[in-house]
Amino acid sequence: MAISVPWSEHLSTGTEAAQDEVVRWYQGTRDGKSYVPTMIWGTLQTEAYATVILDQVVRFLGIPDDVSAGVAKRMQRQQVLYDGEHHYNVVLGEQALYTNVGGPEVMEQQIERLLGELDLPSLTLGILPSTTRVDLFPVHGFNIYGDGDRVHVELVSSSVDVTEKSEINLYLKAFTELSSAASHGAAAEELLTKAHSFWTKSSLRK
Repeated sequence: MAISVPWSEHLSTGTEAAQDEVVRWYQGTRDGKSYVPTMIWGTLQTEAYATVILDQVVRFLGIPDDVSAGVAKRMQRQQVLYDGEHHYNVVLGEQALYTNVGGPEVMEQQIERLLGELDLPSLTLGILPSTTRVDLFPVHGFNIYGDGDRVHVELVSSSVDVTEKSEINLYLKAFTELSSAASHGAAAEELLTKAHSFWTKSSLRK
């Protein structure tokens, strides 16, 4: 079973309420999994990066502008990384390190944040190299919450929650394939350092 809610409805009052809901999702998930192919996972975003993302959401959807409040909630949700009660297995596509969100300075700081958090006990961070062969057709990003009883997918027009066990099992299978192909530890650090160097030396810098 999948429940789809249009963003026009879900974000009708702005971003803060939706971000507050996400905080509760993460607080209630002891063991979460996320695949994010083209941007940085929200729980590891810097304040500057998150501000750009939520500002784009507000402008694109034409919803009330409460970006600062939404960003504050997104920063609040990051507390789950430091409370010793949660663990998150996250796979980022290598493209996520190069998708230009906010310009070179924002991206440089964002990559530094990832490098600094790579050894967190609460985090298993994998980077899926763009040229690595994966035994799975290309798929959209997704988050597995509630310790495996709910999958959340974000589309252009709506958010979708999957609760049917057989469907969730497919997402778990997909995540296993993606995580197995991803680089972890020193190999992930090497990819992050390469991306950091790219943004540091970027011709796009002012």
